Amino acid sequence: MKKALAFDIGGTKIYSTIIDENGKILAEIDKFHTPKTIEGIKEVLTNQILRFENEIDVIAISTAGAVNNENTAVIGSTGNLVKNYRTINFQELSSKKVFLENDANCAAWAEYKIGASQNTSVSVMLTLGTGVGGGIIINNRLLKGKSGAAGEMHFKMFTDKRRKCTCGSWDCFEIYASGTALKLDAEEALHNQDVTTYDVIDGVKKGDKKMTEIFERWQNDITQGIIGLANLFDPDCIVLSGSMAQFVNTKKVEDEVNRNIVTTPTSIRLASAGNYSGMIGAALLAMGGSN
Repeated sequence: MKKALAFDIGGTKIYSTIIDENGKILAEIDKFHTPKTIEGIKEVLTNQILRFENEIDVIAISTAGAVNNENTAVIGSTGNLVKNYRTINFQELSSKKVFLENDANCAAWAEYKIGASQNTSVSVMLTLGTGVGGGIIINNRLLKGKSGAAGEMHFKMFTDKRRKCTCGSWDCFEIYASGTALKLDAEEALHNQDVTTYDVIDGVKKGDKKMTEIFERWQNDITQGIIGLANLFDPDCIVLSGSMAQFVNTKKVEDEVNRNIVTTPTSIRLASAGNYSGMIGAALLAMGGSN
C-alpha cells in the first residue's frame, strides 16, 4: 500500500505525519511552530523528509496560498506566511515526488473522499476561521481554474465599501463570513473594540438578546453567500469546516438557502474528515489524483 509523508503548512504551525492511500493516519502527528524565514521552513521540511523518506512513496504538502495546476509550486501566498514564501523550490527537497495543493482544496478533497461530501459529485467546502477558505469539486474533479487559484472566497457581498478585506478589496464574502467578521459585527453593534468572538458565542449560549442578534446577523451573511454559491454551482452539498463552523445552525441555514435558490435543493453539512483533513486530502491527491 502506498504511503505519503504529509505536511500542512500554515501561518503559525506546521503539521506532519504519514498517511496511506485510504486516508488513514499511520504515525504520530508532529507539530512545529512555523519559522519566520524561508530557510527555517525548508529546514523543518527537510528534517522530516530525511527521517521518513525511505518509508514513503511521495511527499504531500497542504499549504496556505494558491498552487499551480502542476502541483509543483506556490503561485500566491497569504499575508500570514513569511515574505517570498512562494519562492521556495519544494521540488528540490526530495528525490521523490513532491506534491503541493492549497489547504482548502486539500480539505475539500478529504471531505469528498472520506468525509461529509462522500458519494456526491458536486460540492463546495467553506472553511470558516480567521478568514474563509474554499474548495470546489465539480463532477468529481477539483476545480482549479486556469492558473490553480480557483475557489477564493472574495466575491462581493455589498458595493458601498463598508469593510476592507484582507485581499485589499472591499466587502468580500470573507470579511462578512469569517471569525474576524463576527468580531467586527460585535464591535459595530456594541461600539466596543474589546469584544471578541468568544464573548458573542458565550452570550448566545446564555441567551443574551443582543449577542444573539449579532450572531444571527453574521450567520445571515454566511447564508447569503451560500445562496450565491449554490446558484452558481448547483451542488449536492455545501460543507462547513473550520473553527467557526461548529457554531452555525446548519438546519436553519439549509432551510433559508433552499427557500431562496433558483437551482435544485442542496444540503448544508458540517465537515467530518477531522482536524487533519488538509494533510489527508494532500496525501489522497498525491497518491490518487483529483478524480
